[in-house]
Amino acid sequence: MEEKNIVALDLGTSTIALTVAKVNGDDVQIIYYKEMPSAGIRYSGIFNPVNASDPVSRIIKDAEEALDIKITEVVVGKPKYAVRQESNSGKVIDRGEDTDITAEDIAALKQSAEDSYPLEDESKEAIYGAVAQSFSDGENFQIIENDIIGMASDTLEGHFKIFIGKSKDLKNIDTTMRKSGITARKKYFTADTTAKAVLSEAEMENGVALIDFGGGSTSVTIYHGNILRHYASIPFGGKNITNDIKTECQISERLAENIKLAYGACMPEKLQNLSEKVLHIISNNAEPDKQVTVKYLSEIITARVEEIMMAMLYEIEQSGFADLLRSGIVVTGGCAQTANLGNFIYELSGYRVRTGYPQGKISAIGCDGIKDTTAATSIGLILAAKEDVLNCEIIEEETVEEYIEEPVAPVVETVTETPAAEEVPVTPAAPKSQPRDGEIFADDEIETVAPKPKKPKKKSFINVFWAGVKKVQEETGSLLDDISREEV
Repeated sequence: MEEKNIVALDLGTSTIALTVAKVNGDDVQIIYYKEMPSAGIRYSGIFNPVNASDPVSRIIKDAEEALDIKITEVVVGKPKYAVRQESNSGKVIDRGEDTDITAEDIAALKQSAEDSYPLEDESKEAIYGAVAQSFSDGENFQIIENDIIGMASDTLEGHFKIFIGKSKDLKNIDTTMRKSGITARKKYFTADTTAKAVLSEAEMENGVALIDFGGGSTSVTIYHGNILRHYASIPFGGKNITNDIKTECQISERLAENIKLAYGACMPEKLQNLSEKVLHIISNNAEPDKQVTVKYLSEIITARVEEIMMAMLYEIEQSGFADLLRSGIVVTGGCAQTANLGNFIYELSGYRVRTGYPQGKISAIGCDGIKDTTAATSIGLILAAKEDVLNCEIIEEETVEEYIEEPVAPVVETVTETPAAEEVPVTPAAPKSQPRDGEIFADDEIETVAPKPKKPKKKSFINVFWAGVKKVQEETGSLLDDISREEV
């Protein structure tokens, strides 16, 4: 069986993530995963392709150097906000009484439902995806997709949920990819792909609400009967929590983010002794040092989390499936690991809550972070591309050592020469200031790390070979023009 390569790029508001996987049948092996701060992205959508392309180019280059490959294609996720859902139907009649319904018939009907939906403004809107809700053969109704395939009927009718977003967001993805020197092989609506990466079949069958708590947006996807029934998103997420801490404590955004990650928690009354811990923030400018208690920090976080989760609970109520969520709520995304988040949602809603980590459908060795909630979207993209049997183009770099041609009469000899390793200057590290008791950081500056030295580029054998041939021609005047590259 042919081995395929899949490269997934998750474009988040706070971070972007690149995942490289090798797929052989059902075996999915993650060979590379890395996260990096993003730019030019707001509410999970690219608004400035020039700014967005810089971190994308850097994370692609890092992967190429680490794996000694050239990446030309990736699969990406579509923005999670703003997306609205509508309903549409498709119908085919006079198929023939004894004609079996096939998976191809279902796909064609789904495509027809997408194409026939009347967009308000086709220049501004685009259909992000469609999900089948039920089918009918003219006599039986509310048939699910798996059951109607194989039935014989003269009539086929399907009902679909249509998800609509901004067409400009999709164009900005293509522009960003082009500026980064790659192309988007396929764009996925991540509400469905992420759910299949973190939810079990039993949860999707019995009813569950997946809350994707990201940096720039938060969304809820509801499953029942193993079908995506409802989707909604709001433009609030972890970045709003960071801004709240920044404003209330009057500190930089970078420091606010570090404090949130280190000490962020909901429900200050549940923190016990930790709530009285004091964070001593040293200032490097004329402003005085600041002291913030973990309890006060938790109060700031809890207020914003409550606002976001109440919006999600409202959407669950509006879906009509609030009383059918036997499996409760699953929370995933970058903010899902906030301390006491699950208990807080349980107190607000009464639903049982668990944290959604990527399911054990993959293997990964030496890829830090691939099993965290932040990687759920990336794993969903990999699994979706695997099901679509996609193969992202990857060019493996030549590992042939450098060759130099030495002319001897009309005969051309090759002499192997190993290039000298490039010397890397070593700069002594500056002494670090030590934080005093009770401090979280010695200062509000983030330590910078010198970039890794570039590996010397290796010349390909064929280019150096023909350089030597040309030199022989010039010096000996021999007629080597008749030699073709194919013959060599």
